Amino acid sequence: MNLSVADAETEFDRLQNKLVPLWKSIERFNQDPQTIVVVPSMSMDAIDSGAVIQAYEERFLFLLLLLRQPRARLIYVTSRTILPSIIDYYLDLLPGVIPSHARKRLFLPSPMDGSARPLSEKLLERPRLIEQIRSLIIDPERAHLVPFNTTNREKELALQLGIPMYGADPRFFSLGTKSGCRKIFMEENVLHPLGREDIGSKEDLIDAISQMRKAKPLMTQVMVKLNEGVSGDGNAVIDLTGLPAPGDSKKVAMLDDRLRAMMFELPGTTYESYMQKLQERSGVVEERIMGDEFRSPSVQLRITPLGKVELLSTHDQLLGGPSGQSYLGCVFPADTAYAPLITREAEKVGKRLAKEGVIGRFALDFVVVRGQNGKWEPYAIEINLRKGGTTHPFLTLQFLTDGTYDPKTGIFTAPNGQQKFFVASDHVESPRYRTLTPDDLFDIVVRHNLHFGQTRQTGVVFHMMSALGELGRTGLTAVGNSHEDAKALYQRAVAVLDEETRSNAA
Repeated sequence: MNLSVADAETEFDRLQNKLVPLWKSIERFNQDPQTIVVVPSMSMDAIDSGAVIQAYEERFLFLLLLLRQPRARLIYVTSRTILPSIIDYYLDLLPGVIPSHARKRLFLPSPMDGSARPLSEKLLERPRLIEQIRSLIIDPERAHLVPFNTTNREKELALQLGIPMYGADPRFFSLGTKSGCRKIFMEENVLHPLGREDIGSKEDLIDAISQMRKAKPLMTQVMVKLNEGVSGDGNAVIDLTGLPAPGDSKKVAMLDDRLRAMMFELPGTTYESYMQKLQERSGVVEERIMGDEFRSPSVQLRITPLGKVELLSTHDQLLGGPSGQSYLGCVFPADTAYAPLITREAEKVGKRLAKEGVIGRFALDFVVVRGQNGKWEPYAIEINLRKGGTTHPFLTLQFLTDGTYDPKTGIFTAPNGQQKFFVASDHVESPRYRTLTPDDLFDIVVRHNLHFGQTRQTGVVFHMMSALGELGRTGLTAVGNSHEDAKALYQRAVAVLDEETRSNAA
């Protein structure tokens, strides 16, 4: 499709307008036919392996549960073909649906390209494959594209397929950068750490830290974040302890030394490469919030095509990595002691983004610390204008149980009145797990009674299973009837995998 920039924008807006009547139909839960095209393309510097790309693309296979709608067709595109047994695993989870009926409405095209490049890029290189996908869409008026993140590649893909995209228009990209987030937090009166945005050089960084230390002399650490960093991979920590008082003539030289000694979250990063990226992309520097009682919760929201802001869930994030900034997993729901607090702040941001015209799912990350008065203080950290690590476990729970989350209480309740909780991770990994195939995993799960059961509505749901053989890695969501239940089930599942693979290593 060779349209001018202006014509492409006009055509994209025309397609996006189709989401309004489509969404009204979806909200009425009728049996109108619809086609959902899922392209879980990821654009991340930190992913440099085709196996990791494929695993993350398969992370959203929970969307196969949408096939419980009897007239829904799902086109799920991945870089490489998904194992049939993995597809069967998800279809067998469908409540109230005959798997063979759902299988006829599922289509799995693939470019068969295992390179570590975004899936959308691979598709745009293959016009025949795009035409094949188009041919699977019976009625473009009743179809939409579901991407992971939204760049101009996904926008172009929507144009070539002739269907709207359920996600934020890439023209809103700046709102989700670290600098853009800070500006929104300031404008919407959302509490956030002391800092400065639009940092593009070493000089900017030194000047900003100097000014911050004047405002808060006892500050001991600051964090630098690249505007487009994901899951903490663009973050670096600078230690300020022992520096002379602000205004001392020695401080600039000493600050320069501290910059060169900063600790990077992404392994293999050098000072020179990081500063080069900072110059290219800009970033922020802000106080690192710390405390004896410190947590990292998030709020998941969506803005519907009708402009409605919906507060979907809260989670406590499980973080790791060199400085504790890398996302590993989450616990749901977040502690009710502060879940309503962060939800209230997130709602301010949601209303602002809705006013700007953003649609789709997104999340807000916070840190909370308990003050000397015993009260939790929330600080907004960033806006993720995309689906994230908390999206797939929450939607898995929602699709499997038909439960609802109450943002006022921070509690999720199934239709039978039972509260539900989960622990989820994308990083259940061990070199020994490389001896397992997905079929081995299914056998282990069944033998140890870990499989999610519809009757009791508890158990374990796995994802990213294709990464077992090459990476020794999988993901799982452990659903229980209490936080303790879910945690114990998660730990048991990991212990079982460890035990089952221990004999293989002997």
